[in-house]
Amino acid sequence: MKKLKKLAAMLIAGSVLLAGCGTKPEGSSTSGEPEVAAESNTASEETKSEGGLKGELVYWSMWNQTEPQGMVIEEAINDFMEKNPEVKVEINWNGREIRKTLQPALDNGQTIDIWDEDLERVLKNWGNYALKLDDYLKKDYPTTNGKPYEESVMGSLLELARYYKIDGVYAVPYQPFVFTFMYNKDHFAKAGIEAPPKTWDEFTAACEKLKTAGFVPLTTDDAYVDTLIGYHLARAKGYKWVEELVKDKTNTLWDDPAVMEMAKSYEELAAKGYFSPTVGANKWPAGQQDVANGTVSMYLNGTWLVNEIMGTTGPDFPWGTFAYPTVNGGTDDLTAANYGAQAFQINKDTKYPDAAFALLAHLTTGEWDKTLAEKSFGVPVGSATDWPVQLAEAKDLFGSLKTCYPWAAGIQADTDKLPVIASNFTKLISGQLSAEAFVAEMKK
Repeated sequence: MKKLKKLAAMLIAGSVLLAGCGTKPEGSSTSGEPEVAAESNTASEETKSEGGLKGELVYWSMWNQTEPQGMVIEEAINDFMEKNPEVKVEINWNGREIRKTLQPALDNGQTIDIWDEDLERVLKNWGNYALKLDDYLKKDYPTTNGKPYEESVMGSLLELARYYKIDGVYAVPYQPFVFTFMYNKDHFAKAGIEAPPKTWDEFTAACEKLKTAGFVPLTTDDAYVDTLIGYHLARAKGYKWVEELVKDKTNTLWDDPAVMEMAKSYEELAAKGYFSPTVGANKWPAGQQDVANGTVSMYLNGTWLVNEIMGTTGPDFPWGTFAYPTVNGGTDDLTAANYGAQAFQINKDTKYPDAAFALLAHLTTGEWDKTLAEKSFGVPVGSATDWPVQLAEAKDLFGSLKTCYPWAAGIQADTDKLPVIASNFTKLISGQLSAEAFVAEMKK
């Protein structure tokens, strides 16, 4: 989303809202499924029985009331109050201004029981105000089909929440995203590509087939051009090395063979005409509109793209997704990506923690998780929830994730260097610079 990419550029992170996340801490599961604690999963009667909860909750929302997410959440909350008549929920529609308004309100002791925003942001900025939720994760709720909450949602996201706050879980993720190649499945089928590429050699072979079939294989624009170089270098050396590269004031790391290999790879793509001829001048949202109009086949972006350009594509666009390919001799595989979510938090000082978490369970599992995914054409967080057909191919990818890249895989770690990287890489992929000239420019 435009919101995501702008915030990422400013904060070196990313919403709709992204950001820096890294390899999971030791001891966390890497299977994509949550580790289940060997403790009792029996919920209290208050939590298990609809109608047994009491309280007056104040929820500050990151959404506007007229957004698809806001409309679904409001409807879901009304449904929760009907099923729990002794619980009242007041919604304060903050929109993205919550990033500015929440902290002062919390510091002034204003009554706010629940809030939401980007997963990384809520944990890093407001984690000290939040309730630790581990005990609630082990309980079952009316929408979890007798299972503990932690077994009813996407395990990789709970692990990511644990990563940001090592001593436990202080947020409930929802509306997940992953940054990946979004592509036109009809183009692939007409080009005779039987399966999405997994390696760089397969990727270049797919580009050739697409071009032969009359399609423009690739595009990008000024908002996302840096993600291509970031991902490629991270596949080769890991995202922490990418961050070291851009922070290296001596510029000696740009002599690493992995940089020249990356530059040669993209020089080849440009030379063979695999990029859109407008790529050198594309301003956002030009790239994604070319995909929406069916003139370009592939675009490295987030799964939010489906919803973002739905007005152009309509719901029947043949969306596909695949992870950035591995590179020869690289260190990272397809299980590494920039991924995350929005997230709810509960105030540690709330008078009604049971009611608050029961509400979050109601919003993030079962009927309302499904409805939110459908209305926003997004990814559900519930493990049993049907996925929108447009993102069906992303389901296996989410289940395999083990390493979370920061936004653009670390290439934005130095804001002073970023414009130089983006400008020269754009020249490289548009055929204005050779690989050698690109590296020379980066060392200046």
